[in-house]
Amino acid sequence: MEKPLRARRNLVVLVFSNLLAGVGVASGAAVGALLAESLGGTSMAGLAQAVGVLAAAVASIPLATLAQLRGRRWALSLGYALSTAGAVLIVTAAVLGQLVVLLVGLTLYGVANATNLQSRYAAADNVGSGTRARTMSVVLWSTTVGSVVGPNLAAPGAVVGRGLGVPDLGGPYLFSVVAYLLAGLLLAALYRDPAGSALQPAPTAGGGPADGGPTVRGVPADDAVTDGVTDGVTDGAATDATATDGTATDGTPVGQAPGPGHDATRAAGVQPGRRRTGALTALRWAWAHPQARFAVVTTAVAHAVMIMVMVMTPVHMQHGGMSLQLVGIVISLHVLGMFALSPVFGWLADRFGPLRVAAGGMVLQGLAVVLGFTGAALVPAAGAHAGHGATAPALDTELLTAVALVLLGLGWSACVIASSAVLASVAEPHVKLPLQGATDALMNYFGAGSAALAGPLLAWGGFEAVNTAGALLLVPAVVVAVLAARAHRLTDVPDPQVTRVT
Repeated sequence: MEKPLRARRNLVVLVFSNLLAGVGVASGAAVGALLAESLGGTSMAGLAQAVGVLAAAVASIPLATLAQLRGRRWALSLGYALSTAGAVLIVTAAVLGQLVVLLVGLTLYGVANATNLQSRYAAADNVGSGTRARTMSVVLWSTTVGSVVGPNLAAPGAVVGRGLGVPDLGGPYLFSVVAYLLAGLLLAALYRDPAGSALQPAPTAGGGPADGGPTVRGVPADDAVTDGVTDGVTDGAATDATATDGTATDGTPVGQAPGPGHDATRAAGVQPGRRRTGALTALRWAWAHPQARFAVVTTAVAHAVMIMVMVMTPVHMQHGGMSLQLVGIVISLHVLGMFALSPVFGWLADRFGPLRVAAGGMVLQGLAVVLGFTGAALVPAAGAHAGHGATAPALDTELLTAVALVLLGLGWSACVIASSAVLASVAEPHVKLPLQGATDALMNYFGAGSAALAGPLLAWGGFEAVNTAGALLLVPAVVVAVLAARAHRLTDVPDPQVTRVT
């Protein structure tokens, strides 16, 4: 764990950089699909979002590798620098009316999503195991302010853009340029990586901590730093929380066997003491451990459902005759749902276990797609997919769409926070950081695929088809959650101090 003064400064820097990045991401979220549609037709609306999400997927592992080699400071700063260049290209594409330039710009712009996600693990670098989940959730929560303000900059951005000769749909990206630039400069100037954040050899099984503090298998509970994030070990103060978050009730972190051998780890291709682990090997390791598998699959599925429905909502709303101002409000409410209650979900994951929190998130996303389907069915026939001159929608449709998007965001938040808590408690030091990068990459690959399908689905079957596909995507997450719960019950060791079960 880092010294308190530097740790506090680092966390403040992460909070403000995430706030700025939230403005950058959300400024274009409300108009990105519309800009792509204006340049390439309805089917391009989803593809444009897919390009950005795919870029985040591709960038996740290199950013994690750079963080391992050079530290989080340079990895996060570079991510925002690339995103700044992407926002500049998007504005240029809007001025020139060039779809190809827009896609290149959206590719770089999408790196911001990977950077934002990895900042939660940067927060975990600076704290001990007892507060890890809540600290990560607070950094994600800081995105709320910027993300809620961002979509509402669509109208002011259009005004600013006109003054500079930029089309209305390109104007909001001017705010993204400034926000990403400031976020990157803030991190480069003020963030300092915690001491020992480079890849370190794992402590020996018989070695004790230098300070004689509480240990799990000879590893200091809060101070052991192995691969850029603190180990997923627990001390006496955190036993209750970690015993319900996917760890064994004897305090053993996720993926660490109660006794010698580590057979599942060896079967997955991860050898004790091995210095480096690739992304695919890390994912194979996770597949051999039900709790880690649950975290990876749930993260990817929840993100895919959120992206598929969210990216098509502005297009659906405009096709239904709803105003651009209302689009901004609904997207703001959605982003508020994604981040505003992050600390609450972090506390719940520590208190009741991530499996329960993730299950609640799946229920919320299921309700969201049901309400989204119902709201789409209520759109007047003349405006169901007739274009921007559609009949004005009923109030019920607008309300259902807004509530569905809020629930969609809340479900995403619960699933991602809960899964991150599991990934942060991975025992194998040379698996943890590659697995974090691989999981972020996988969630964005799933998001890119769902976004690419969303446009054709909307063109083929309307918003009803988009929500139906979202419901089907939830099935794998439900399956792995059931398997993880069953595995936890079968391997649970009774502990008189722990009365809760996941």
